[in-house]
Amino acid sequence: MNQSQKLRELLASEKPLVMPDAYDPISARMIEKAGFKAVQCSGYSFSIVAGFPRELEVSLEENLEWTRLIVDSVDLPVMADAEDGYGNPESVIETVSRFMEIGVAGMNLEDQLIGKSGPLQIISDDLMGEKIMVARETAELEGNPDLVINGRTDALKSLDDREEALNLAIERSNNYLGDGADLVFIPHVETLEEVQTITREVNGPVSIAAGMPYNIKNFSIANLKLSGVARVSLPTLLILSSLGAIQGSLNYLKEDRIMELVKEGYLLSKDDLTELLNR
Repeated sequence: MNQSQKLRELLASEKPLVMPDAYDPISARMIEKAGFKAVQCSGYSFSIVAGFPRELEVSLEENLEWTRLIVDSVDLPVMADAEDGYGNPESVIETVSRFMEIGVAGMNLEDQLIGKSGPLQIISDDLMGEKIMVARETAELEGNPDLVINGRTDALKSLDDREEALNLAIERSNNYLGDGADLVFIPHVETLEEVQTITREVNGPVSIAAGMPYNIKNFSIANLKLSGVARVSLPTLLILSSLGAIQGSLNYLKEDRIMELVKEGYLLSKDDLTELLNR
């Protein structure tokens, strides 16, 4: 069973499959050690680690290399962030091929117009559908028909009218499933009511981002499970909590309270670190 088949099996059995976001090999190993069964990558997290002010500054080459390091560091299925496929449908062929070469189990493909200044915009439904179909055909032609394709729509943030935007996100999700996506990802969901509307009206597996600044106080993973969500994406939780711990540690150092770091749990034990490095 290859990693794509493992990911498919997990998506069918876990309900929901909770996928924390790894931003480097050691965070991926910590996810594995904690008992999670799959790992996702996020271009946004990669941009934060690199100190880039915008996600679009992460090149395809950088994305591939950082994703490869994560894939090689764990035995878990890894889902890549293929952004918008890095161009037109013809470019998607190369993008999908190269991500498969490094061993990913699946990937996100999104309909956001990358690199456009101003308010978020999404590409046409037909163009996104073509990208998904090309991605599926590429996976089949190159020997991995089980590659998991997660069709992401940013429609929920593309319009000022929230109800209209939600309806558009649902419509696009159903279209993307028809185009060959295995599941769909709707980010920017803020309330449990929106989650329930989405899972009720989307005719296939749904992925929802949790632990985001805009929804972390509004619903839990248990709420998402009861709502029928297939996959829980945690795209920024670990990188933000890691940076928060670093900031807290630095504040202790500035105040000459270094001995309190151990009491507060900011320091990983040497034994735990050795286990992570020598797995």
